Amino acid sequence: MRFRKLLFSLAIGCVSLIGIQQPAVAATSSTTILLDGYPLPFPTPPTHINGTTMVPFRAISEAMEIQVNWEARTQSITAIQSTSQGEKTVKMQLNNPLVTVNGQTVTLPVAPYETNGSTLIPLRFFSEQFGAQVGWNGETRTVSITSPLRDMYGLAFYAISSFSQRDLIPFFDATAFGWSRIDQNGNLTLTGNDFYWPKPAGETTPESIIADAKMMGSTPYLMVFAGDANGELTALLEDASLREKAISQMLALAQEKGLTGIALDFEGLGMNGDFTGVKEKYNEFVRLLAAETNQRGIQLTLILHPLNGAYKGYDYATLGAMADDLVIMAYAYEGEKGPEPMNKVDEAIRMALVHVPKEKLILGVSMGSENESSVNQKIGLAKRYNLKGYAIWRLGLINQASMEQIKQSVQ
Repeated sequence: MRFRKLLFSLAIGCVSLIGIQQPAVAATSSTTILLDGYPLPFPTPPTHINGTTMVPFRAISEAMEIQVNWEARTQSITAIQSTSQGEKTVKMQLNNPLVTVNGQTVTLPVAPYETNGSTLIPLRFFSEQFGAQVGWNGETRTVSITSPLRDMYGLAFYAISSFSQRDLIPFFDATAFGWSRIDQNGNLTLTGNDFYWPKPAGETTPESIIADAKMMGSTPYLMVFAGDANGELTALLEDASLREKAISQMLALAQEKGLTGIALDFEGLGMNGDFTGVKEKYNEFVRLLAAETNQRGIQLTLILHPLNGAYKGYDYATLGAMADDLVIMAYAYEGEKGPEPMNKVDEAIRMALVHVPKEKLILGVSMGSENESSVNQKIGLAKRYNLKGYAIWRLGLINQASMEQIKQSVQ
């Protein structure tokens, strides 16, 4: 954990599995495993043997970034979990109740066994060894697993109304300051209604906030917003001279203000129906910008509508190859009237993974939609797919309960 991170203590306990004293019978297909509040697909259902809940080991382990290796000759499994305290190695063999944990022998109440190509192990043992909180609901036949705290890249967006939560900046690896935009003439501007360079307030200036973020270890980004409601973004992308001018202005502003990254939030591409044409034009803009940022050592992040959203003007594969990372804006599916539908967010991630390596994908989470109960479900998906990290829109919208939930999920 880097020095700038806040230190948290997470009490991980194993929930007593009450009410499952059943004979050795297989659970029906209606049994559900919830990982961080969202169903986890599994190849074979859990079973209950003499009061012990047995769960498919590989499906759960890999969703929690635990490396699993199978040795066919000895019918054995080696699982390796990397933590901030070091590696934990668990070795087990089919039909043998004796397992080793970092070389120490542990006896299981029920030996690991294979069914339908999957190895099942006691859920309680999994919880104790890999730091997950677990529970069983006999009425709904639901196994609930909360993944342990994980070190994960975090990006926070800082807008005009974010000043009240500037104290949260040290928790995040990077902060994107949304104080600039592309105007209706295709020019970069620091004035406007929603995106503008703030005025100083006494000794507090935009520059001092940026400097403080950098001092506390949070990489400061220049976020540039552009929309296409009035065709301003299309005008920029279609005009070579405007493209060159905007790129030059972005680079100059980042250098002048001490910003070491650029985050492009170009929204609404594809509104005109010319999906292919606008993709090509945006690709060309990013190609030109990426050539400059690479040369100058500036990070480039692209903030994109999801592939299952309304706007189809984004070529994830090409953009992912040019930028350092991509933020999937997996929100506003239903007008941000409540927590975003998990199936849509899940689908957005899976669609992006077809085109972009997981190490470059960041899941965008809007606190305009989420609450303390749902935010960890979204971050849990980012953890499940082993994405680079998560991005919070925005500082100023995070209530205390939601922030505590985030702190219990990632570090």
